[in-house]
Amino acid sequence: MPPTSAPAPDSGAAQPAPGGGAALPDSGQLRWLITGAGGMLGRDLQRVLAEHGETTVVAATRSDLDITSASQVRDAVAGADVVLNAAAWTNVDGAESDEEAATAINGHGVSVLAAEAGSRLIHVSTDYVFDGNATTPYREDTPHAPLNAYGRGKAIGEKAVLATGGYIVRTAWLYGEHGPNFVRTMLRLAADRDTLDVVDDQIGPPTWSYALAQLLVDLSHAAVAGRAGPGAYHGTAAGSTSWFGLARAVFIEAGLDPDRIRPTTSDRFPRPARRPAYSVLGHDRWAGTGVAPLPEWRGMLAKAMPLFLP
Repeated sequence: MPPTSAPAPDSGAAQPAPGGGAALPDSGQLRWLITGAGGMLGRDLQRVLAEHGETTVVAATRSDLDITSASQVRDAVAGADVVLNAAAWTNVDGAESDEEAATAINGHGVSVLAAEAGSRLIHVSTDYVFDGNATTPYREDTPHAPLNAYGRGKAIGEKAVLATGGYIVRTAWLYGEHGPNFVRTMLRLAADRDTLDVVDDQIGPPTWSYALAQLLVDLSHAAVAGRAGPGAYHGTAAGSTSWFGLARAVFIEAGLDPDRIRPTTSDRFPRPARRPAYSVLGHDRWAGTGVAPLPEWRGMLAKAMPLFLP
């Protein structure tokens, strides 16, 4: 889901809390705004905040809040101590044919949020800001080199967040209980086909959206406490696999025969948008924040799978 136009943040220095260090409300609770609250991650963020006992939460769906509207954003952000931005154009292939519309949300809309929220903003981004040519995990300060229109728009949004002192959490290969995703697709196809051909030449870290939501909330608290400075962080599972490897793991967890999954190559499934061949992200910036990076992807999938099964 690193800066090129802004200097790298000093990850060792204590930073002011979101909102300029303003005093918390008398209740002692933070006031939260979730944008994109109707999506997969947005719904998990609501669940996690409820589990944390946070009661002052505004969950704004796309119909509630247009993040490209400065006046709407200004009004929505005004009462928030932390703004969790899960709003995004997520149709990667669709961005190739309508880059202007995709960038209006992923670039301009994020810029509007960043201008109003500043250091209160925790923005979810993507591995697609990188070129996928690496062979070792991407550092948080790796320069942008997007392969496609979606990645270009997300890079514009990242630059705006960094320039205004906000937080970026990049993620990749996200799946969860709500909405379409790879895990759900594999289980659906398993009911219709004897065998499935799945690409084995793209490598990444399958990441559960609920675990990412927990990480984002933990980062928010660390930021308010001054333990986590602004800048880029990576919110992906530890370890990596291919889509083929993930599909086999899904079948195993579902009690299906993993040998029904057959490896193939990306050129067998041409798509409008180029995909990175390597999407593994490093997690060095979590050191010293008091927030643990996400655990290994395989164990995370095992915990998540009951949500997908009857």
